[in-house]
Amino acid sequence: MKEFQCGSLVPGCDWHTRADEEAEVMRRAVEHMRETHGETVIRETMIEAIRSRIQKVRDAA
Repeated sequence: MKEFQCGSLVPGCDWHTRADEEAEVMRRAVEHMRETHGETVIRETMIEAIRSRIQKVRDAA
């Protein structure tokens, strides 16, 4: 299970997402950046920043 906490990139944002695949976490994070934070262009540096903050977490039992 992979997790991204938006607050690690955008201070004060409580949004987070979890998925089995990193690609799905990335898709959701990019969608969130567009919809919530008004990012109209997602540059490679933003993708790298998101990817570097994705963490592996244990599945909830």
